[in-house]
Amino acid sequence: MIDQAYASAGLQGRLESVLRRIADCARRCGRSPEEITLVAVSKTHPAEILSRAIDLGITNLGENRVQEAESKIEQLGRHAVRWHLVGHLQANKARKAVKLFDVIHSLDSTALAQRLNRLCEEEKVDQLAVLIQVDLAGEKTKSGVTKAELPKVAAAVKESNRLRLLGLMTLPPFFDNVEAVRPFFRELREARDELQGKGFFSETPGQLSMGMTHDFEVAIEEGATMVRVGTAIFGERESVK
Repeated sequence: MIDQAYASAGLQGRLESVLRRIADCARRCGRSPEEITLVAVSKTHPAEILSRAIDLGITNLGENRVQEAESKIEQLGRHAVRWHLVGHLQANKARKAVKLFDVIHSLDSTALAQRLNRLCEEEKVDQLAVLIQVDLAGEKTKSGVTKAELPKVAAAVKESNRLRLLGLMTLPPFFDNVEAVRPFFRELREARDELQGKGFFSETPGQLSMGMTHDFEVAIEEGATMVRVGTAIFGERESVK
């Protein structure tokens, strides 16, 4: 068994390193570090590790699967942090997601928007923040709307009375050379700017959820306002039994 004090010290060092890299990168490209929200992606890691992360100052946790997140949220508390669903949302898990999460990054259809809005009404959830996941590479293994479908889905969110369109999210292909991912981040920013010009984001310029452990610095350079970092903070994923 791993010594808990040793594990916590490792977690603290990794978290401090990530925060330092975010701040340094933001300043290099003339941005304020405060513009960037770190979503610590905690999938497969147990609640005890998440609790230590919260003690170290983490205020946003991201989970990939509703079922896995449910047990952690029960242990840690619904309001312990701001909970983000960053993985694909199946329609049959939507009701639980509405009750468990503060932000859903993976809205990918008008049907899901309508379902989430209806479930918010039924569950007495006044407002649910959502980001539309945009598939910019056409990968069959990933979810998301196409750029052509984006305005229609954005309009469905805007027409709803319980959903708030926070911004856009993308999960680009993995490249060993991180520079190869830059065009995808730039394309998402341009798509966000186009929606902004049409008045889809009333309160903010529109968030950009993009960049993970491998490429979050490139994402920040291209305008990311949320980075979803897991391995660089928590270490390699624990096996799911």
